[in-house]
Amino acid sequence: MQRATSPRTVACYRDALMLFLDFTGHQLGKTPSSLQLIDIKPELILAFLDHLEQKRHNGVRSRNLRLTALRAFLKFAGRRDIASLHVVEQALGVPMKRFERSMLDYLTREEMVAVLGQPGESWSSQRDHLLLAMLYNTGARVSEVIGVRVVDVVLDGAACVHLHGKGRKLRSVPLWACTVVEIRAWLRLNPILRVCEHSWGVHIGVGCVSSPGGEAAVQRNFRRNGR
Repeated sequence: MQRATSPRTVACYRDALMLFLDFTGHQLGKTPSSLQLIDIKPELILAFLDHLEQKRHNGVRSRNLRLTALRAFLKFAGRRDIASLHVVEQALGVPMKRFERSMLDYLTREEMVAVLGQPGESWSSQRDHLLLAMLYNTGARVSEVIGVRVVDVVLDGAACVHLHGKGRKLRSVPLWACTVVEIRAWLRLNPILRVCEHSWGVHIGVGCVSSPGGEAAVQRNFRRNGR
């Protein structure tokens, strides 16, 4: 609360600590309530990180993300247990793992138009087409587009959409004329959206598109359309 960390970051750190506590329970034979800071040595952390990569098949990015969560916890706890500060400093010395960043490829305009295609007659098909069109127009993250509300879209004058990005960053992105046409058609199809602040996509199957599984659902639709 004091650091105003986003709910997603809190959930990520929570999951990392739960995995670590489960691992240490098997390694040291201790329950979380009996674990002490002096037990969290570099060797234990390195064994946990190896476990993530080898047993859970986590990538290097996920491995480093878990380590970031452990570092945040150790920095917090170290200030409250001065006697263990030396051990905490050693544990904080565990380095991030380096990795090569692959070169991102891109689609030509013709290929992107083919991926977008034409929307079908069903409600879900038209919604998915609009989501993909907005992704193409704005270059936004999936999480940003599925979180767009009606009040975030300006269609009159200089048309644009206000995106709520990672780290609570806000930015406005211009909308193409063809995207504005699609948004207006979507609003005509769903007049209730004009009187509320719901996100564009209301449901994917039985789940909400703005739920944690919403990003995966949009990615599935993109792969399906790209075949």
